[in-house]
Amino acid sequence: MKVGGIVHVPGDKSISHRALILAALADGTSVITDILESADIASTASVLRTLGVLVPPLAARIEIAGLGRRGLHAPTQPLDCGNSGTTARLMAGVVAGHPFTGRFVGDASLSRRPMHRIARPLEAMGARVTFEKGDGLPMEVQGGALRGIRWESETASAQVKSAALLAGLVAGVPVVVREPSRSRDHTERMLRAAGAELDIVGEVVRLEPVARLAPLAMRVPGDPSSAAFIAALAVLATDGALTVPDLCLNPTRTGFFRALQRMGGRIEFHLGAPQGGEEMGTLFAWPSALRAMEFGAADVPAMIDELPLLACVAARAEGTTVIRGASELRVKESDRIAAVVQNLRAIGVTAEELPDGLRVTGGAGALSGAVRTFGDHRIAMAFGVLAALPGSTIAVDDPACVAVSYPAFWDDLRAAVSA
Repeated sequence: MKVGGIVHVPGDKSISHRALILAALADGTSVITDILESADIASTASVLRTLGVLVPPLAARIEIAGLGRRGLHAPTQPLDCGNSGTTARLMAGVVAGHPFTGRFVGDASLSRRPMHRIARPLEAMGARVTFEKGDGLPMEVQGGALRGIRWESETASAQVKSAALLAGLVAGVPVVVREPSRSRDHTERMLRAAGAELDIVGEVVRLEPVARLAPLAMRVPGDPSSAAFIAALAVLATDGALTVPDLCLNPTRTGFFRALQRMGGRIEFHLGAPQGGEEMGTLFAWPSALRAMEFGAADVPAMIDELPLLACVAARAEGTTVIRGASELRVKESDRIAAVVQNLRAIGVTAEELPDGLRVTGGAGALSGAVRTFGDHRIAMAFGVLAALPGSTIAVDDPACVAVSYPAFWDDLRAAVSA
């Protein structure tokens, strides 16, 4: 199979969420270009509109007039987060610092995902968080005058960290968060770019009280989690090369590419000018002979969203790949460990489910069978890459679910292979 061409992946999902939120809390008008136009980002935009922010329809260039650090309005209806866990968890932190109550709701999939992890630090700061059942949505956050916090996070979670930082930002109190290992740091970088005083030493983040945020003027870089599928397609090909320009190359997000390199993948980066405190550059990927590797808890935070794809790539590597320390995958849009193993077996790959990961034995035989996505965009795209390989006859049951993060995925995949 030959691949070729330049693939422009959509704007980074994590940065797009945060760009909308920080623009809403800034003093002045922010200008954001190349924001991700997807269902999850639309959920954050919708929640902010419910809180009084005039967010225009998502487009290549948008302007948002911020309401100030504590200027959002009390909602008159539930805050509908759709399928977006990032929307629910980050906006819970924002609401916690305001003198009103917000009721968070979402679709059936999001309602099953755990929210207690962000409730704990917010309650320690003085907010009140209640659940109608279990620890998922619907969730009610009653905000108010918060106190500063020193929080020891049990897991490396950018969403837990960001919820606490955003609550402290809005309330004007200091926040210190320590993680067992460093998670994605987009919130920290963007806060700094907006004028916040923030220190990072190892796994410890310290935010000092913030009087005001400067408005943003940023271009959202390409999403490395989306580019991962393009890189995987390139290394699994037999000829050609693929290029992804204008990509976010934040080191906390490039773990998948480093994993491919460890497996023998030919991946290179050329750095360009930064945007909004984020490294940007161009990715180049070529066909490669891959070998199995073992990945542990230290590898997971920088590629948590790409682990289903890594397992699919391992199905074409020589030997048996083992991934451990990834129990977080159990509580994503689906139980991604169970879903990946079930689907790999369904298409003829030897795979075993582990309590905190999985084991995959690679091979060269034809792949054939039906894949259940469970409505999970990452599952659909990971098996979509395998479906593009010569000799594969793989049917993905819900291809449309990729709209959550990469609406043009199937078009880009076809164009890369037919180039």
